Amino acid sequence: MLDELTGSGSGADWLARYTGSLLGVFGIPQRVLVRGSGCYVWDADGQQYLDLLGGIAVNVLGHAHPFVTSAVAGQLATLGHISNFFTSPTQVALAEKLIELAQAPSGSRVFFTNSGTEALEAAVKLARRNSTPERHRILALDGAFHGRTMGALALTSKEAYRKPFEPLPAGVEHVAFDDVDALTAAMDETVAALVIEPIQGEAGVRPLSPEYLRAARELTRRYGALLILDEVQSGIARTGRWFAHQWVDGVVPDAMTLAKGLGGGVPVGALVTFGEEVSALISAGQHGTTFGGNPLATAAGLATLHVLETSGALQNAIDVGGYLREQLAALDGVVAVRGAGLLIGVDLDGDHAAAAVQAALTAGFIINATGPATIRLAPPLILTHEQAASFLDALPDILAAARTQQEAPA
Repeated sequence: MLDELTGSGSGADWLARYTGSLLGVFGIPQRVLVRGSGCYVWDADGQQYLDLLGGIAVNVLGHAHPFVTSAVAGQLATLGHISNFFTSPTQVALAEKLIELAQAPSGSRVFFTNSGTEALEAAVKLARRNSTPERHRILALDGAFHGRTMGALALTSKEAYRKPFEPLPAGVEHVAFDDVDALTAAMDETVAALVIEPIQGEAGVRPLSPEYLRAARELTRRYGALLILDEVQSGIARTGRWFAHQWVDGVVPDAMTLAKGLGGGVPVGALVTFGEEVSALISAGQHGTTFGGNPLATAAGLATLHVLETSGALQNAIDVGGYLREQLAALDGVVAVRGAGLLIGVDLDGDHAAAAVQAALTAGFIINATGPATIRLAPPLILTHEQAASFLDALPDILAAARTQQEAPA
């Protein structure tokens, strides 16, 4: 039926139509994908790929998971959208489940959004509600990526993202990554919030140390600032715990943002506020959304969490992720491996990461470059050892081809 609505064609045909109809903010897509199953996808020309990026940490259960597909189809056949003048059983149940998995205290609450950047916008407003004329600064970290909307962009550190859209919302300062001394020097009674990613995904999968996270919690508590953790990429079982900060005992945030894996591919995000006092900072009428928390998205979230919880996916992320990191670190041409679970950054011995992405596509693997010398893996959490091994077997030739391409004269 969809073919009747879209028409058909080769990959080249679709890319020609794409460039003639879509705003070019993403450049030209690498391939035109038409279907997926589990950890594999196929393009318009019939080529199969092992998806080791998972829609950038989104497709935690792979593609077309039968339980999630059934739950979404069943919900859409019953009730898809109702606006937030009303609620639905799936919205309430998903909020309750997130509070449970976060081990959040009594009085904690959830605000649903459509994306991670919208969850960060809600977090910025929460920080503003914790502000006074004296307490007005928001701290973020060098290397941070929190989204592309204006508030989230103010927290994002990369100059190339920020410069074209200045002036950005004021009051945000960036401090050195994973530097307790720098954080201590920046913190005082004028700070309303500290916003940090436990693992900086877009910066090359850079984890904050346990010592830094503990210091962040102690300092924010001491000065009355909110500790807001951006778990958009590192949350929803990605690291083998429900949320990456749960690897560090004693670190409980005041608020946490989620998205990506939460809907298993259906757009849904969330801001979780911890405890009665923080949850009371935003009251009726001070924030809102038309689509956030709709029955379709929250049904997808419930189904995704159910499968993750009952299928052993968290332990699989630990096991297969550990295997991948160990084997990657032993390869020629790899100089560093970072991450946790199935969120992995790999530093190469030269600036040929972009060429490696293209060589991997040719070999049937989807990976991502986060910098000139860094590739990122964020595959479905159902990735098997055998699938991981197929990539490891192919990677030496992929890197060799990338090196040759990089060294070739222009």
